[in-house]
Amino acid sequence: MDELRQHAHNISRRQLLQRTSLGLGAVALSSLLNPELFAAAANAAASTQAAVDHGHYIPSFAPKAKRVIYLFQSGGPSQLDLFDYKPKLTALAGKDLPASVRNGQRLTGMTSGQATFPMIPSKFSFKQYGGNGMWMSELMPHTSAMIDDLCIVRSMHTEAINHDPAITLMQTGAQLPGRPSMGAWIDYGLGSENANLPAFVVLISKGKARPGAQGLLTRLWSSGFLPTRYQGVQLRSKGDPILYLSNPDGIDATTRRDMLDGIDKLNAMQQATVGDPEIDTRISQYELAYRMQTSVPELMDFKSEPQTTFDLYGPDAKTPGTFAANALLARRLVERGVRFVQLYHRDWDQHDNLPGQLAINCKETDQPSAALIKDLKQRGLLDETLVIWGGEFGRTVYAQGAHGVDNYGRDHHGRCFTVWMAGGGIKGGVVHGETDEFGYNIIKDPVHVHDLNATILRCLGIDHEQLTFKFQGRRYRLTDVSGSVVKPLLT
Repeated sequence: MDELRQHAHNISRRQLLQRTSLGLGAVALSSLLNPELFAAAANAAASTQAAVDHGHYIPSFAPKAKRVIYLFQSGGPSQLDLFDYKPKLTALAGKDLPASVRNGQRLTGMTSGQATFPMIPSKFSFKQYGGNGMWMSELMPHTSAMIDDLCIVRSMHTEAINHDPAITLMQTGAQLPGRPSMGAWIDYGLGSENANLPAFVVLISKGKARPGAQGLLTRLWSSGFLPTRYQGVQLRSKGDPILYLSNPDGIDATTRRDMLDGIDKLNAMQQATVGDPEIDTRISQYELAYRMQTSVPELMDFKSEPQTTFDLYGPDAKTPGTFAANALLARRLVERGVRFVQLYHRDWDQHDNLPGQLAINCKETDQPSAALIKDLKQRGLLDETLVIWGGEFGRTVYAQGAHGVDNYGRDHHGRCFTVWMAGGGIKGGVVHGETDEFGYNIIKDPVHVHDLNATILRCLGIDHEQLTFKFQGRRYRLTDVSGSVVKPLLT
């Protein structure tokens, strides 16, 4: 006896009567009310486009953005050396940061034992760019050239002071693990635009500044308590882009299709018995994997890109796994309708040798980041694609440990840091928020992590208070129990 027949026999008499009475009645009623129902269903099943998931949320507002590219700089970029120009620090170099400015702030274990907190001005020069004269560091000449397309938020703040809780908060809305990531929430809410690719894709690039820097845990792009079909799919830069996507040796496409058809029937029968949403996930992911066998190789093949595109993204654009190659891949993904692309770049955790390491970081990321904005803009995609650049927190104005004018390190700093955004309903050429003369505290227009996430969702047409999921008796959301849309950032 084969598996399907065996499964059919493994039901009780009560289950049999219940299914035949209710099930046949429902089928009969459906056919009377809509005679074309079954023909339409058959036609839809034959179309890959019918597999597009339209999500569980009807937008509350007209969305400006359809897709998101999140360029996450893991480790905490130094806002004082990149975006937040503090000329008065030059005269204060080496002097102790006043205790009244620190005001009892919780410090990390790496600097809490320091006897003094000597202030260190940036080694790098700043210039004004764009129509509004926005200050930018010499380390980012390419990004500076695109300044009129950027909205720079200098007043970000977070309660977290260590990497894991800070990154988890930025990505999931909570410092403790277990919540769905932003990409999973957006996939759950809005669904996919392409039946042949995942709605949520993750890319990871390793830098050269700090080899062996802190790792990134897969739970950062997990679906948490949402069904697992909404978790991010990581594309690898070596070997098969997605593990186990290719057919095993000796298995051709026809055999694979026959096998999947049999598995789908078994899963459907099990789903009818137990009603587990994870079985629905299993069914949909098997089918998506089958379609990706064709779509992913085409996606990863850069041969169709002209040399001018590689020149735009920089010398690393042809090297798989680099930030430049992943930025170009991110554009190819959103061009094909992928809803959320999460690009992680590590190495920004500079507790020592900041000037040397930060220069390497910027050399790897500055040109590709600017190229992504320019590329999307010239293809007519920027207006409907929201691009976000930033890390989990900033760096302190005071030095960590031994320091000098040309060589210093900075500790973690959550009281103020900088992110920038572009496209997708965000105003360009503006600076939002202001910090004090030390670059230590916010003095104007603070933006919490929840506020940023609420604003991102608003660009997608989502009311952050309405996109919820009930779990263990409570309705959860990306912004937890707070957060407000930062309306001055929006067009």
